[in-house]
Amino acid sequence: MNWSNLTQASIYIITILVFVKPLGMYMARIYEGKPAGMNVWLGWIERVIYRLSGVNPEQEMTWRAYAVAAMIFNFFGIITVYAIQRLQVFLPLNPMSIPAVAPDLAFNTAVSFATNTNWQSYGGETTLSYFTQMLGLTVQNFVSAATGMAVLAALIRGFIQKQSDRIGNFWVDLVRSTLYILLPLSILLSIILVSQGVVQTFKPYEKVAMVQPINNNGTAAQEQVIALGPAASQIAIKQLGTNGGGFFNTNSSHPFENPTPLSNFLEVIAILLIPAALCYTFGCMVKDKRQGWALLAVMLIIFIPCLWSSMHFEQKGNPLFDRLGIDQKASAFQPGGNMEGKEARFGIANSAIWAAATTAASNGSVNSMHDSFMPLGGLVPMWLMQLGEVIFGGVGSGLYGLLAFVIVAVFIAGLMIGRTPEYLGKKIESYEMKMAALVLLIPHMLVLAGTAISVILPQARQAILNLGAHGLSEVLYAFSSAGNNNGSAFAGLSTNNIYYNIALGLAMFFSRYWLIIPTLAIAGSLSKKKIVPVSQGTLPTHTPLFVIFLVMVVLIVGALTFFPALALGPIAEHLMLH
Repeated sequence: MNWSNLTQASIYIITILVFVKPLGMYMARIYEGKPAGMNVWLGWIERVIYRLSGVNPEQEMTWRAYAVAAMIFNFFGIITVYAIQRLQVFLPLNPMSIPAVAPDLAFNTAVSFATNTNWQSYGGETTLSYFTQMLGLTVQNFVSAATGMAVLAALIRGFIQKQSDRIGNFWVDLVRSTLYILLPLSILLSIILVSQGVVQTFKPYEKVAMVQPINNNGTAAQEQVIALGPAASQIAIKQLGTNGGGFFNTNSSHPFENPTPLSNFLEVIAILLIPAALCYTFGCMVKDKRQGWALLAVMLIIFIPCLWSSMHFEQKGNPLFDRLGIDQKASAFQPGGNMEGKEARFGIANSAIWAAATTAASNGSVNSMHDSFMPLGGLVPMWLMQLGEVIFGGVGSGLYGLLAFVIVAVFIAGLMIGRTPEYLGKKIESYEMKMAALVLLIPHMLVLAGTAISVILPQARQAILNLGAHGLSEVLYAFSSAGNNNGSAFAGLSTNNIYYNIALGLAMFFSRYWLIIPTLAIAGSLSKKKIVPVSQGTLPTHTPLFVIFLVMVVLIVGALTFFPALALGPIAEHLMLH
């Protein structure tokens, strides 16, 4: 590990922390309905939306009504995106006359974007029209992210409500998340990205003459087709909303998506910006900012060593090259380390930072190929997903996933000291524990069951392009990504077939909505309880002791669940290299 890499990583983390307090405080005021600037200027738009849609913003919902509203809205989102893909050949803004998407791939993509996963079994520039990318995928980038933020806001109200069965209004939380948070940030970032060279146009693809003709099946190709499109507007929200779906096939390593070091820095900042700031939002809304800082500390304690590990193993390079006498050390003429699958413009440090950030958050965009990482370097992003996408995680969904771990942690602590567990003045009882267990265990079940079935079925094994431990890693990574709503791919696995499109689509669907429902059930249960005054027996949940205890709970659940699978995949591959 060199000082340049450490400096880049340090600047990245410090920049994230600088924005945590101002953005977190702003979002808290938005969800509390207090004046925050943007909601004053654009409040008339919010009121028009309610009037046109027939929503009464003053009418709060029970957790069941909130869940029904969220499920109906997301269901229609899936149907709409599916229909647009199937009909895109007849729809406008299709200058390249791209045909309709196959049914199984359309299902996978519709579920993927509606669940904030953005898994892609296709190349955007060859499969989807401008209309589909804009009206289908980009819209879902906004509303799927807003859904996660709305559910988090409802859960926070569950902690602060006093003996009430109401946890807010889903439509109000959805509109405010989109109109006052996601949309302004996306417009700002889009403008900056366009200034850096990210394309934003409706022009057809361009044909350009080659400097040197390429021999293609006996004929010399004289020109190349350059894919274009309205990319910048989608790139901004794909990062800010922890979506991750690339406009182009190579995602954020494509020069039209990520052309400069500044665009790379801003995009990777955008990945963790809102998830980190929501910790402070939580502290503001529960009237104890120390609680928010404690949760952010848990995330950083796990994230920073993982980031360092990924950079370290990539910088060391491939031991097989050492045996061949190939010098992998950095010099003025070569970057050093394992540069396979990495964009030379970004190098190892920026590739490792992005890999750790995109899998710590439920983002999934990539600026390098994780399949080409060293075994332990690739284990890091895989394991960050397997922790449940709670180390930052998706916007909203990461924090409510971590709060499920908090419920488990305070329950265990209560058993250890022989007292009724409490968190923020609310007693944690068997019902909350059961719901929290569902939130934690459902993704694990989907990942391990999906991987096990896929390495058994012949039609699934045929899609594995690498044999042995690396092939297992590819399948395990795919289901870790889908089962935790991440969306990044290990590559090396041919997933655009009926089996994987359906299997991964179902994993994405259940890992999103089977977690939202028990989360809202926890919110509804807690909101009905009275707030217990703090006493000498109350467990402080903002202290370093509790922070470390919560870190251990997160690590133990992740380590014990996935260590056997990791031992057969990336760990075994690492040992074989040595």
